Amino acid sequence: MKRIVIASGNKGKIKEIKELLKDFEIVPYTELIKPVEIEETGKTFKENAVIKAESIRKYLPDEIILADDSGISVPILGGIPGIYSARFAGEEASDKDNLYKLINELKANNINKTPAYYTAAIALATPYGVFTTHGFMRGYVIDEARGDKGFGYDPMFIPKGFNKTLGELDENIKKEISHRSKALNLAKIILKTI
Repeated sequence: MKRIVIASGNKGKIKEIKELLKDFEIVPYTELIKPVEIEETGKTFKENAVIKAESIRKYLPDEIILADDSGISVPILGGIPGIYSARFAGEEASDKDNLYKLINELKANNINKTPAYYTAAIALATPYGVFTTHGFMRGYVIDEARGDKGFGYDPMFIPKGFNKTLGELDENIKKEISHRSKALNLAKIILKTI
């Protein structure tokens, strides 16, 4: 079984990646080396995913490193929080802090429901080079949190074609339609060829 090292300490993200890449041995990088401070200086999800993957690969050059950079964008609000989704309410903010800051932004602009989309960029730093994939999930954000499943902005995001938030939907449905699962399905093709 091919080993993939995940360049993340986010437990929700690691759990989701493990479930979606069952054919591989998934190991968080923190089980192999001490936590590394990675500055996400990119201007896109792809750039930040590559920065994360290459940063960990410096310490583990013989491993396949998988990094994900993902977030939610709300076009009517200028695309926020976008690449700042994980730190929208500040560097030490929790998922709940970020969620409620975005809800408050909607309320401050008298928006109950508006189009939004999730983006996931996956970077694979390998001995053969760096490869990237993208996945998207379109839908709407609402000005309240509903449901307790998922993580991040899931309780306020209603995927296109549904009337429940990701926080309310069954986990199996989320796995089928999520931006991360779409990007990881493309990454699987690359992983099987290297």
